[in-house]
Amino acid sequence: MSVSNLTKEQVLEALSEVMDPELHINLVDLGLIYNVKIDPEKALVEVDMTFTSVGCPVGPSLLMTVQNRCMAIEGVKDAVVHIVFDPPWNPRVHATEDGKMELGIF
Repeated sequence: MSVSNLTKEQVLEALSEVMDPELHINLVDLGLIYNVKIDPEKALVEVDMTFTSVGCPVGPSLLMTVQNRCMAIEGVKDAVVHIVFDPPWNPRVHATEDGKMELGIF
């Protein structure tokens, strides 16, 4: 696959394999992935993500896992993960419907 054909949805699908080790829910359903940008000329994927808390003890590990998962996508030559805290993560706002169900939010 060429990165020129890579979609945001395909990146999110790949990142849905990354689980939060404390909540055992994937990062996409938790709403921790805020944005995905693809630069086909550089074969670069950029991800804006957040953590469930500012002092997340597994934050560095999650960052590396997200970066590695992006790099594993065929054709991607570089991946940059930006950690952002604005807006603050709110599962009622950011989580998918599946994530809300798994968190018990109705």
